[in-house]
Amino acid sequence: MTEQRRILAVCDASAGNRRQAEALAAAVAKQANGAAETLVIAPTAPWRWLSPYRLPLSAWAFDVAFRQQLRKPPDIAIGCGRQAALATRLLRSAGSRVVQILDPRIAPSNYDLVIVPEHDGLSGDNVITTLGSLNPVDDDWLAEMRQRFARFAALPSPRILLALGGPTKTWPLDELSFERIADAVSALHARLGGSLLVTTSPRSPDWLRDAVQSRLCGLTSELWLGDAAAAANPYPGFLAWADLIIATPDSANLLSEAAATGAPLLCPPWPEQTGKLSALVAALHARKNLTWLPDAKVIVSDGVDLAEQSASRSTLHQHVAELAAEVSRRLQFSNRMLRKKGN
Repeated sequence: MTEQRRILAVCDASAGNRRQAEALAAAVAKQANGAAETLVIAPTAPWRWLSPYRLPLSAWAFDVAFRQQLRKPPDIAIGCGRQAALATRLLRSAGSRVVQILDPRIAPSNYDLVIVPEHDGLSGDNVITTLGSLNPVDDDWLAEMRQRFARFAALPSPRILLALGGPTKTWPLDELSFERIADAVSALHARLGGSLLVTTSPRSPDWLRDAVQSRLCGLTSELWLGDAAAAANPYPGFLAWADLIIATPDSANLLSEAAATGAPLLCPPWPEQTGKLSALVAALHARKNLTWLPDAKVIVSDGVDLAEQSASRSTLHQHVAELAAEVSRRLQFSNRMLRKKGN
């Protein structure tokens, strides 16, 4: 008798961590003839502060659902984030093969594989580096989101998406910089026509949401400011239907998802960015996955030629699928079914 391999995505409540763990788990499940499931964890004190370091009774950092996984461990556990880095260590001790996404801040040898973005600078025999963060955006995902948000098909083309995050220590967005971005977006919309779709994120401060409404509300065909009382978040539909994306560089997840759609991606160069994410932006630019958003005056005088970028840029469409194949190869899982334990 045979059974499918169990592929468990382990993450905390962070949406970014969950998307990465689930994206890879789903792709590995296809490669390894398995079934993917998700376990969201919330370690208690003191483990939530000390993770991924192990203390006596570390299994009691997590709830009964996790301890049940330890009693019957999955074939492969894929964790993302510091909190999950303790959980995957425990699952490895219980017999699972484990993959940890993002730098666990301890020796990679504590895991079977560690997957980190290039800009983290981590290396090792069992370390796999990626361009940007993992996400589910591929041809199938795009088709599903276009069907789910079919109403956006009626919007005039080109559909221009402005995806805004928020200020960080390494990208200090302020009111003056946003005004420059808004001027450029307005000029681009006037030049190209079509529809303008605008979305903020949970990282967006109140002043930015207010500024978006003040500067761009009259131009937008669709505006999403994170209204909890509204219907489903249209952001996946925005990504799927966008003909052109303008994304702020404060989030590796945002940039990676935008680059994976295949639509031309523009990034504002204001304010100046420093830190690790600037290396990701530079890498995406060097590989023609993004280009800089021109100043409004340049757009008005010269326009924006996206034809060359659209023709030459490589997308990240197959990024997760190729990574899943590499994970399966390194963990020595093939597409054959597992025999039930004891048979």
